[in-house]
Amino acid sequence: MKTKPANSLIESPASISASQRRQFIKQGVALFGGSLLAGAGFPSIVMAQSTQLETTKAKLGFIALSDAAPLFVAEEKGFFKKHGMTDVEVAKQSSWGTTRDNLVLGSAKGGIDGAHILTPMPYLLTTGAVTANNIPVPMVILARLNLDGQGISVSNEYMDLKIGTGSADFKKGLERKKATGKALNAAMTFPGGTHDLWIRYWMAAGGINPNSDLSTIVVPPPQMVANMKVGNMDAFCVGEPWNLQLIHQKIGYSALTTGELWANHPEKALGMRADYVEANPNASKALLKAIMEAQMFCDDPANKEEVARICSSRKWINAPVGDIIERMQGHFDYGTGKVVENSPHVMKYWKNHTSYPFQSHDLWFITENQRWGYLPSKLDAQALIKKVNREDIWRAAAKELGVAASDIPKSTSRGIEKFFDGKVFDPANPKKYLDSLAIKAMKG
Repeated sequence: MKTKPANSLIESPASISASQRRQFIKQGVALFGGSLLAGAGFPSIVMAQSTQLETTKAKLGFIALSDAAPLFVAEEKGFFKKHGMTDVEVAKQSSWGTTRDNLVLGSAKGGIDGAHILTPMPYLLTTGAVTANNIPVPMVILARLNLDGQGISVSNEYMDLKIGTGSADFKKGLERKKATGKALNAAMTFPGGTHDLWIRYWMAAGGINPNSDLSTIVVPPPQMVANMKVGNMDAFCVGEPWNLQLIHQKIGYSALTTGELWANHPEKALGMRADYVEANPNASKALLKAIMEAQMFCDDPANKEEVARICSSRKWINAPVGDIIERMQGHFDYGTGKVVENSPHVMKYWKNHTSYPFQSHDLWFITENQRWGYLPSKLDAQALIKKVNREDIWRAAAKELGVAASDIPKSTSRGIEKFFDGKVFDPANPKKYLDSLAIKAMKG
């Protein structure tokens, strides 16, 4: 049963203010014409039909990562409630696989309605590429949650090489270790997810084939450091705070932050089950507005310490604030003697059009998933993007929030993107980009 919000606009005419009456009449004229406004109570009914929240409930999943901060802040600072979503549960998930499984279930069956999610996952779910029996679970993307801020770290076993942005030295280290007969592993968090694509891109650019030169394994983000400590991997790609925690525990070091691969790259998204959005369009927009306000809060330098403290709590990431605050403020200690202050690759939550879900970025993620065989090469990517990417809802929410025109992109494409190895992705010609890549594992 859908719940009527506490601030329902279905009221008696006597309880409506003069300004509300003027707004009701204005909407009524626009929708039906003046002849239908004769009934004294009619304007309030018009308003209720157009803007009333269908539900105040939503269950959102998250993984213990600092790029989930907008969800934490939206709850802690009351933004969900501010927009009428008084019954939002933000529930910790143990892995991206668990997030997938709970999205498949949906909240009606004990799962979740949406999540802080790896940007490619809504596409992998919608196509059924990562579900049991390949059964599609239609999803939508309402917003991007952050740009940059992930990292690729390597074990102290390779400290003598001081591996950096290029992976050629990592290749030398792997060849050295392979000669001893030991297993070689690179860890990421979900097949076809952002971390998988970053570490594959990085390795392939240096001549390492991630499908044959070593094993690419799946490890949940909060378990990365412990697994490297016991020697289960040579390198991993994950979000913060786990790269910095690795350094603080003297287990490994940062080769690079992913913004060095692709400056201002998209990362996580706010993904929702399509049936939730279809049944609850106003509630979905209310959730989005709360998240957008939280993103603005997170990106304000004056709030960084508070955001780090919120993230560190047991309820959310459950990690020392010292493992979170430094990189959140742009202080990057790579663990090798290299230290960068005010890094341009600090995680962004709002500025640089972070929140807007560019369709061109979704096309890159689909193209990379085709590159590695997670999605078929014969796929109507544009049609799929139009189903999943709901930038139209984002624009409507931005208008209602009064977002500055300069913070609202004029196009659904951010244009041509350039990568650290000189490769170029033109959204108008993804095939040319694919053809330029030497290492890939495409399927029909």
